[in-house]
Amino acid sequence: MAIVSLDSLDLAALVCSRVCHDVISPVGAIVNGLEVLEEDNDPAMQEFALDLIRKSARQASARLQFARLAFGAAGSAGAAIDLGDAEAVAKGMYGDEKITLSWTAPRALLPKNRVKLLLNLLVLATGAIPRGGAISVTVEGDEEASLFTLVAKGINARIPPHAEALLAGEPEGGSVDAHAIQPYYTGLVARAAAMSVRLAIADDTVTVTAASA
Repeated sequence: MAIVSLDSLDLAALVCSRVCHDVISPVGAIVNGLEVLEEDNDPAMQEFALDLIRKSARQASARLQFARLAFGAAGSAGAAIDLGDAEAVAKGMYGDEKITLSWTAPRALLPKNRVKLLLNLLVLATGAIPRGGAISVTVEGDEEASLFTLVAKGINARIPPHAEALLAGEPEGGSVDAHAIQPYYTGLVARAAAMSVRLAIADDTVTVTAASA
């Protein structure tokens, strides 16, 4: 099957929708909290609303910082990104009760597209354990040659539907929608970074690897 190439405007629109999907929930919660503050004078409800606003604001900030590195420009063309920054935004994004994230990587600079790929692979790994669990991220190598290994363990772990075909740029039916844009975009970044991605599953463990081609 031939690789499908999206029109640049369609690609931008779908990625934008993907980012907005992550941010809408906490922003909506902030709005709800503000409405409670304006309409309810009960001290307990006021404290509840303030707590909701604080938590949701932190969540929205974490998701935007993650999106900036994973989907945004994050520097000029050819720029390198510190793996420490990638770790910080990853733990901010997924540091909750549902997923336990461990990160083993040197404090080093890697080419921008490789770091973007690593973060997008993390999104895929979280999708492999919809009921939560543990994810370990390991980065080896340097700017010349890199190896990423992400191991996701959880109940009913699975490789997301059509993920392998979408990573290869070969969507079922020859089209990409909002539900398919994440793995499709990840495949685009992998090719731009000159890295190949592999998915494997055994019992309740999904392993995602990316190696320099």
